[in-house]
Amino acid sequence: MIDIVVVLRAEDAVLDFLSVLTDDDGGGGSGGETRVILADRERAETLVLGADLGATERLALVAAHVRPVTEGIASPGPEVLATLLRQAAAGGPFRIWTHSPADTRRSRGRLGRDTALARAADARLAEAELRHAVGFSPYLQILSDLDRSLGREHIAAKLDFVNGSCGHLLAEPDPEFVVQTPHVPAVERFFDTDPEQRERLFALLASLDDEAASVVDPWEFGSSPYEARRLDATAAWVRDRCAGEGSGSGSGGTLVEVGACEGALTHRLAAAGFTVRATEPNAVFRPRLTAALAGTEGVTVDGAGLAELAKEDGPRATAHLLIEMLYYGQDLALLDDLATDLVFVALEPEALVSRVRPWLERSTTWRADEETVLVPPQLETVCAGRAYLSKRGSVGLLLRRTNG
Repeated sequence: MIDIVVVLRAEDAVLDFLSVLTDDDGGGGSGGETRVILADRERAETLVLGADLGATERLALVAAHVRPVTEGIASPGPEVLATLLRQAAAGGPFRIWTHSPADTRRSRGRLGRDTALARAADARLAEAELRHAVGFSPYLQILSDLDRSLGREHIAAKLDFVNGSCGHLLAEPDPEFVVQTPHVPAVERFFDTDPEQRERLFALLASLDDEAASVVDPWEFGSSPYEARRLDATAAWVRDRCAGEGSGSGSGGTLVEVGACEGALTHRLAAAGFTVRATEPNAVFRPRLTAALAGTEGVTVDGAGLAELAKEDGPRATAHLLIEMLYYGQDLALLDDLATDLVFVALEPEALVSRVRPWLERSTTWRADEETVLVPPQLETVCAGRAYLSKRGSVGLLLRRTNG
């Protein structure tokens, strides 16, 4: 049986897969041949670690391929990986080990996903077992299927490898490639996953790009009890506060919901009697939003983002809603030019303190009328129970224009 280890960079093979490289049930060497695919698209190559090589020789061979961090380090994509896997398999029985699609280092997460896609697309490769290393996962606790605790000898070998061959990475400023204590696990954990779980794990760690939209409802608004409570509380908060503006539930108040995603909150606002302009700049989410809201009375959908809304010279809305979307470096000065006197902001507590509070203290245009906890933090499972994480809670801040 050939073990094929697919990693982005040479050091990954030792940091996350040392137990695979030296697997002989505790004897100190490897029980069979291992082939390490160094899959960086700039210098993809395969190392053959023969069955006759002991652990020391294997690590020395890998160490010779550790290199400095350069620009453009990335997965070569499923097609190239399929070719590399077929070549490494050499027609014999094999199993595949690679990064987690939920590895917080996005370059590794993408390679883990691409490797799984390459395997699934080729009938010969699809016969092989594939396991993902949990890897670096500070936000998710992933339920593993295989845990390998390293003994003192293996830990010493791993630390010697890092200090001797990866010293430059201990001080690397790029968080994608720095090597710190959490990147050097004493227990190497692995899991199997099905395609749906894999895609959800990958999307869950994405931000605002198209990868976040690679699955429907990536943040599980439609199935999560926590998210349902958050959305219900947010809709009720908006309804109750807008009632004092002469435009309460059922009376035709006009809302602009910025970043409506797939319409989970929009449906609730429309049911409360509001006229809603749901905007979604993401070109993948927007068709889903349009389809989800088709036929919903009083709702329109367009692709305007915060910057575009600030430039518009249209009718004033009862309120603009910035719900769980000010995480991505938007210029908060844009709020000054929104056509409203009322803005509802909701964020997790830390982001509210770090992002909004300093800006609000300097603002001469807005004041905080109210701060309310919409939902407290809670631990919750995600991705059909494959992982769990801390949902950090949501705090609502109601802003009123001071010169409105």
